[in-house]
Amino acid sequence: MKKTVTILVVVAAVLLLFLITGPFYVITEGEQAVVVQFGKIVRVVTAAGFKVKVPFVDNVVRYPKKIMAWDGEAQRLPTEENQFIWVDTTARWRIKDPKLFYESVGTITQAQSRLDDVIDSEVRRIISKNPLREAVRNSDVINEIERKNVFASEGQEGAVDISVATFTEITYETIAKGRSILSNEILEGAGIITPQYGIVLIDIIIRQIKYSDDLTESVYRRMIKERNQIAQAFRSDGEGKRAAWLGQMQRELRTIQSVAYRQAEIIRGEADATAAAIYSSAYRQDQEFYRFWKAIESYRTMLPKFNKTLTTEPEYFNYLYDPFGGN
Repeated sequence: MKKTVTILVVVAAVLLLFLITGPFYVITEGEQAVVVQFGKIVRVVTAAGFKVKVPFVDNVVRYPKKIMAWDGEAQRLPTEENQFIWVDTTARWRIKDPKLFYESVGTITQAQSRLDDVIDSEVRRIISKNPLREAVRNSDVINEIERKNVFASEGQEGAVDISVATFTEITYETIAKGRSILSNEILEGAGIITPQYGIVLIDIIIRQIKYSDDLTESVYRRMIKERNQIAQAFRSDGEGKRAAWLGQMQRELRTIQSVAYRQAEIIRGEADATAAAIYSSAYRQDQEFYRFWKAIESYRTMLPKFNKTLTTEPEYFNYLYDPFGGN
């Protein structure tokens, strides 16, 4: 009896130990696993459910089935023109072959490190062999935009209106690829390498392009130059308007002066004619008085200018002695 009880106790203990060591495990939805015995993969489990393993022998290594994100550090890279930009890239990936992933990588952390090497290398290769505009722009729509002259002031009398051509006749270089195609090229290049790790890349996206400090300074200088050109255009337009107004003013002034001169000449001519008629009438009425009056007017004008008079004998001074001009 005691022997039977002992056997039962031993069996119960073994059974309890078996249960405690976990002969069962669960693979949830979104998980996959490799079962390893003494470092060797014996099976791959991809279906969710309740599973059995050999205690103390089987080691279950779980991996996610879901799509995971990779976020790299921004890199300072040269373009084809040797202009440096900061490129920030992101990607999505998943484990396609758990067995190969376990053998070549092992952990998710190691996989992220491998992706750092692979994707960063491809980003550097693609960016460095393409011009800056290909990385910055994604299309040529910038050349299709209809631009309006924002410097024109419509409906305001005398407002400055700089020519639209001064600002809008700007065409940017066309792109052959664009940022999306560069991203696809990076994905294609990296996608050749990642399958050896049991990884498949879903997509790679250039998330952000930022100018480096030296390139930013160059952009600022170009912007300042453009602003100066606009300011110069305003100044030139102002000088042109000023010259136009001055020219118009001079023309109007000459016109007014010409009309005034003509009217003055007409009035002067009429006055001279009237005066001549009066003089003639007066002369005809009393010729002697006329000669006397003209002599007196002449004396009044000329004598104050004489500093010294040596003699008054000339005929000019006759009326000083005789009202009839006698000698």
